Amino acid sequence: MQVAMTFRHMEQSDALKAYAEEKLERVTKYIDDPINVQVYFSVEKKIRHIVEIVINSKGISTKASDATHDMYASVDAVIDKIERQLARYKEKLKAHKPNGDEHGRQLSKKIFEADSIEASSGSVIIKTSTETAKPMSVEEAVMQMDLLHKDFIIFTDADSSEINVLYRRKDGNFGLIQPQRA
Repeated sequence: MQVAMTFRHMEQSDALKAYAEEKLERVTKYIDDPINVQVYFSVEKKIRHIVEIVINSKGISTKASDATHDMYASVDAVIDKIERQLARYKEKLKAHKPNGDEHGRQLSKKIFEADSIEASSGSVIIKTSTETAKPMSVEEAVMQMDLLHKDFIIFTDADSSEINVLYRRKDGNFGLIQPQRA
């Protein structure tokens, strides 16, 4: 992400730059690289602190601004606006995509009773469900896991059409299980 910051009618602040860059990391989950960001900080009449952010990336262009009595509060408010805009945009993209069920693979999931597995005699199935492994990239799978608050997700890799499993590790990172071709 390339970030350019402009200060109008005020002195440059390294702390403010660092704070804005930290908050801008939140929007990277909604859009793909390369991302160009222009941030404008300005002060009017010594009490009105204005932050304007313009983001351009692969066909996505969004802009938001907000003014408050505190520059840090203005940054927070603008980032919230940008996030809402990008989330709405992502939802529109999902809504306009053709139904992924015809391209996804149907998977069956069974939950066994723990005691029946240890006894190894006549396993008891507690629950069975069928899900669709939709085609997506690894980045989209990570986003889906975060949005749905899941510990793992099974998906079809959009490039290779292979079934993959993405899971959240105990250390907070992600693990990816991919089939090995013979």
